[in-house]
Amino acid sequence: MKNNEIIENKFFKSYSEIDPLLAFWRFKNKKIVFTNGCFDILHYGHVKYLAKAADKGDILIIGLNTDTSVKALKGDNRPIVDEQSRGILLASLHFVDAVVLFDEETPKRIIEYIKPRILVKGGDYNPAEIVGYDFVTKTGGTVTTIELAKGFSTSSIIEKISGKIS
Repeated sequence: MKNNEIIENKFFKSYSEIDPLLAFWRFKNKKIVFTNGCFDILHYGHVKYLAKAADKGDILIIGLNTDTSVKALKGDNRPIVDEQSRGILLASLHFVDAVVLFDEETPKRIIEYIKPRILVKGGDYNPAEIVGYDFVTKTGGTVTTIELAKGFSTSSIIEKISGKIS
C-alpha cells in the first residue's frame, strides 16, 4: 500500500466508518486512547501533545471538529484550514491510528461511540470537568491531562500572521 493510501485509510468522515477497526482493536485487547480538538493550524504544540497522548496506550484516535463545529466554537473566521486538510495532516502522523470527524460542539457523543479506555485533554483542563469524564470513568477507563508546550497556540500563530505581534 502506498503512503497516500495509508494516510487516507486513517481518516474517517463518519463514526460508522471506523467500526471494523474498533472491533479489531477491541478483539486484540488494544488500549484505545482518545483525544479531540480543532487542530486548525497544526503546530509543534499539537504534535508534542498528540505524541504524549499516543504513549498512554496502544491506539490513538483523534476526534476532529468539522468546519461547522469549529466555526460555532471559534467564530466566523475559523477554521483557517478545512476539515479534509486538517484530517489528512493529523492522519499523516505515524503515531495517530485514526482521525474521525464529529460535528457536535462537544465530543460527548463520539466519546460514547468510541468507548476509549483513556481520555486525554490538555493540562489546561481539570480532569473531572472534561466532557466524557463521567462516561469514561463509569466504564472503567481513565481521564488524564497532558501539559501543553508553552508558547504554542493556533491563536498566537494567527495573530503573528495578521501582524499583531512580531
